[in-house]
Amino acid sequence: MKIFGKVRHRPSASWRQATDRAFTLIGDGRYEDAGTLLTRAADMEPWLSESWFNLALLHKFRHDWEQARAAGLRAVALLDRAVGAPDWWNVGIAATALQDWPLARRAWQAYGLRVPGDRDPGSAADEPLGMELGSAAVRLSPEGEAEVVWGRRLDPARIEVLSIPLPSSGRRWGEVVLHDGVPHGERTTAAGTDGATRAFPVFDEIELWAPSPVPTWVVLLEAATEADRDALERLAADAGFAAEDWSSSVRLLCRSCSESRMPSDEGEGEHLDPHDHSEPGHPGPLGHRTAGSGSLWVPERECGIAAPAGLVRGLLDGWVADSPDTREWRDLEEVC
Repeated sequence: MKIFGKVRHRPSASWRQATDRAFTLIGDGRYEDAGTLLTRAADMEPWLSESWFNLALLHKFRHDWEQARAAGLRAVALLDRAVGAPDWWNVGIAATALQDWPLARRAWQAYGLRVPGDRDPGSAADEPLGMELGSAAVRLSPEGEAEVVWGRRLDPARIEVLSIPLPSSGRRWGEVVLHDGVPHGERTTAAGTDGATRAFPVFDEIELWAPSPVPTWVVLLEAATEADRDALERLAADAGFAAEDWSSSVRLLCRSCSESRMPSDEGEGEHLDPHDHSEPGHPGPLGHRTAGSGSLWVPERECGIAAPAGLVRGLLDGWVADSPDTREWRDLEEVC
């Protein structure tokens, strides 16, 4: 097979050695050294799409999106198949990071996805795609103190966070994060009256794509019943913001379990829990339970609230005023 007059052939032993060594260096976080080797490999075999695919991957790991887009486009120009190549997915991620919407649209279409307006010549190609791909989970800070939270997929590379993340993640409710394409784990839930299991992928965050102006607060509640707790969550939601009972919505998982197929109570209903806080070691059998779960209700709850400073105290005071005998709050603190 000829490409641009060159005969396509298997990569040389030198190309394979340089590439293998480069990915070992990438695993060690030595991106600069890996880049030197992958650039050398691309010089050896410039007609191989894999040469440019590997460079695009490296630039993605480095969050160098201009270079990732350039290398990705060189990779797809050398492809010998029309649809479904992972090279296009990397191009889509880079284009999304750069808000290059015409290229993002082209990439997802070339990968084989249906994009809104792709059959309408008059559709606005320079606007975000808004594909609304349903619920999924995203692992925030995957290389650090990882936390899996729930969100809404806006397109194949972005998720809007709908859980209230713990302050250790450095993320807020309502933020949009760029995420990788290969899931690391699943969360399953029984859905519908037939009890059929639904699986939701867990994607790894790459970087923050759009920050949220809404701060995160932690507050201690005295809620006599679950209904009292639920009333605060509804009150916050009705105001356009969020409250989440961290005492019952956060569970501790080891990293291995977090990256596997785990059951969850999440569904399409009111609650988006549990979300998972990962630790390197295994926490033991109790670590797989939702924090605070059990047959007895504990009135004292640690609650996260996502709301503006000028509104949060009014929300809490209004919640108490609706049932002062069963509700109380204290120790409100802004944490993120």
